[in-house]
Amino acid sequence: MQPLQQEPAGSAEPAQAAGKRRRRPRRTGGREGGGAARPGRAERQAAERDGEDAGAESSEEAPEESSVAADAARPPEGPGGPLPEEAPGPPAQALVLGDFGRSRAPKVQPFLPVWLAEPSCVGKNVTEGLVPIEDIPEVHPDLQKKLRAQGISSYFPVQAAVIPALLESAAGGFLVSRGGYWPSDLCVSAPTGSGKTLAFVIPVVQALLPRAVCQVRALAVLPTKELAQQVSKVFNVYTDATSLRVALVTGQKSLAKEQESLVQKTADGFRCLADIVVATPGRLVDHIDQTPGFSLQHLRFLVIDEADRMIDSMHQSWLPRVVAAAFPSGGTRGPSALLQRTRPQAVTAARYLALRHASHPGEQPWAQTPLQKLLFSATLTQNPEKLQQLGLFQPRLFSTGPVRGGLRAPDVDVDGDLGGKYLFPAGLAHHYVPCSLRSKPLVVLHLILEMKFSRVLCFTNSRENAHRLFLLVQAFGGVAVAEFSSRYGPGQRKMILKQFEQGKIQLLVSTDATARGIDVQGVQLVLNYDAPQYLRTYVHRTARAGKTGQAFTLLLKVQERRFLRMLAEGGVPGLQRHDTPSELLQPLVPRYEEALSQLERAVKEEQKQKAA
Repeated sequence: MQPLQQEPAGSAEPAQAAGKRRRRPRRTGGREGGGAARPGRAERQAAERDGEDAGAESSEEAPEESSVAADAARPPEGPGGPLPEEAPGPPAQALVLGDFGRSRAPKVQPFLPVWLAEPSCVGKNVTEGLVPIEDIPEVHPDLQKKLRAQGISSYFPVQAAVIPALLESAAGGFLVSRGGYWPSDLCVSAPTGSGKTLAFVIPVVQALLPRAVCQVRALAVLPTKELAQQVSKVFNVYTDATSLRVALVTGQKSLAKEQESLVQKTADGFRCLADIVVATPGRLVDHIDQTPGFSLQHLRFLVIDEADRMIDSMHQSWLPRVVAAAFPSGGTRGPSALLQRTRPQAVTAARYLALRHASHPGEQPWAQTPLQKLLFSATLTQNPEKLQQLGLFQPRLFSTGPVRGGLRAPDVDVDGDLGGKYLFPAGLAHHYVPCSLRSKPLVVLHLILEMKFSRVLCFTNSRENAHRLFLLVQAFGGVAVAEFSSRYGPGQRKMILKQFEQGKIQLLVSTDATARGIDVQGVQLVLNYDAPQYLRTYVHRTARAGKTGQAFTLLLKVQERRFLRMLAEGGVPGLQRHDTPSELLQPLVPRYEEALSQLERAVKEEQKQKAA
């Protein structure tokens, strides 16, 4: 008897599987023809981890099963033939169809309020469209006489549009608004030098001429001391020989000295000494808090000059303090109730009937002294969210800018500016000069000495840059140079500005914050030593209405693309490239190297003095 030969386990299992039953094929994630053998525990875990086919793994271990597995994997046949195959499962990774190219999203143009989208257009050219003084008869004869005494025979377009509008709003007198209606607030956007100051000085002075009791009825708020001095000077010219008094509060004098010009203590309390107050925001808040008897309850006109910058400084909360002082909380009874004011509200039919039958006269809107806000700026923002901070009442806009139907993009001060928004004088030529960081001072000296400009206003982005450029040019010699920055006091800056206008100073190096809005006469060249980051900064440096001259901007290679795009979007006309070859700068190099050594010694000496 022959011994039985023991078959290998791998061959016995398929025989049993084929003889007894046909194993149902295992579905394997969408693959067809997977192995039929049942995988082990380790294989199932591996399949779960890796997402692989368990049948494929078992087929590698037992290749003999391929035929059996193939039979088992065939679809079962029915009476009419093979049954339809089951739809395969989804692939492990879905295929995404579409264009992967980056496309630029269209810029959203928000719909602005009607007063912003449809302003009253004003002529931009101050040499054309002049209106003779006689053509606006509403202006008081005494003021017309003062205008002629100042050599003014015609109004600029901005003045001819704004002055009649303001006089009409005050036609009923400063105590009661015209027809019992609260007057609309006015916003004026026009270039520097277009006559905005006179546009509010004339109507404010004329409206206050009939006053009998001295009270603060007009308040002009400006961002810098120099601008406040400039406006105060104009007010003094047109209030001369009248009973109106003007007070300047900017911090140039002590608080006690300024208090003496505002109020006077009497036996019955305090007496007001100023009808018109010109102030800077910080000093104004000091007097609201610390000056006894200083009251804004009779305020009729609130003038905000350089309004865009004043909006940027709203974190100082000066405007809410002024409004709170003008509209004190708590009712007042008695004779003074007639002038007690409440903030304007929407007038409905029910409210109108209630006010009409009010027993208290101060509750009637036509018995209240209105407060009218007047905003002026060369680059007035058109962002409604920013303007909302000012609490304007039914505002009206006068603008020299273009109108784009009803759609206008808001002014984005940090991210960019609206293309074509600002206007530039026709007589101003714009240039940019590509240069390296080391050659920038050499280019400044070349433009002044070789091109023979007698009055150059040079702007830097910081006080430090202004001071070092001043020291370098001074060490170089041959150029009468001065620095105009916050390193000097108001009195010194006033003297420097006067010398520059007289031609005693050829180059005035200034910072943006100090010289913004100041009307400097006789400037032939505006030189941007540091390229402005924003379009409105470029406008404030260069766009002085009615002035002819040139503007040069020094650009590093990394600045060119952004600066040129910014000016192109802003509508700057005729921007030209001005090259300065090295052979033109070479004769200046020996003196320049020596001046650099002197600058280094001067800076070290200043640092030692600060440390001491």
